[in-house]
Amino acid sequence: WTSVQSSVQLGVTFAGLTESKTENALRRAKNFVDLCAVLRATRCYFCGLHHYMDMSIQYILEIIGTFAFAISGALAVKDTDYHDWFAASFTAFLTSIGGGTLRDVLLGSYPLVWVSDIRLIYTIMAALGVTFIFYKRLIRWRRTMFLFDTFGIALFTIVGTEKALSLGVRPEIAAIMGVFSAVMGGAIRDVMTNELPIIYRKEVYATACFAGAVCYLVMDGLGAQRIVAFLTASILIIVIRILAVRYRWQVPKFFR
Repeated sequence: WTSVQSSVQLGVTFAGLTESKTENALRRAKNFVDLCAVLRATRCYFCGLHHYMDMSIQYILEIIGTFAFAISGALAVKDTDYHDWFAASFTAFLTSIGGGTLRDVLLGSYPLVWVSDIRLIYTIMAALGVTFIFYKRLIRWRRTMFLFDTFGIALFTIVGTEKALSLGVRPEIAAIMGVFSAVMGGAIRDVMTNELPIIYRKEVYATACFAGAVCYLVMDGLGAQRIVAFLTASILIIVIRILAVRYRWQVPKFFR
């Protein structure tokens, strides 16, 4: 404002205006500067709010993915010989944080995500409580575990891809890290429950995750809004998984 005031006074001096006109000119200039400051502050506020909402929605989706994977891990021990509280808790924990932990270790991102954010641990505990209370209904629904696992891999794929990008790796590596984030938790769960890891079965699983990661990278490269790219890629993974199971799609064999 000081520099603007000096400029106005200099212009008034050259123009030879009266004292009252000088005061009017200064008043108008000050009002204009105040208006510009208000508009600039408003713009910064809405830009910050948009960024915060973007990050908040992404975080909520990450929490949902953790919750879904924890339920699928807890349900996986139902048909084993060891289905006590410790077995269910340990399997749920490894299922929900295993892929993200591997991703962070490979990318050198410390502290690990579940170490730095205690809410993830609380989310797993909440999922265990829900599974314990409603497990009869969940087990009765034959495809429950499939649905929770599908939602989990969809959300974790994009979260992992985006985190890898934020750490400065190339898009190709980011897609691989996204797939690791999604499938390794389920692979650990299957090994812990003496099942053939789902990535080695005939179902389309990791391929759906890779397709979703590529979709996100393409949309991000085209300048799409983060939440739009996030949701679109997640929905693509879910749709591919459901259609693959419904119509028994399979990845072509390597050895014919």
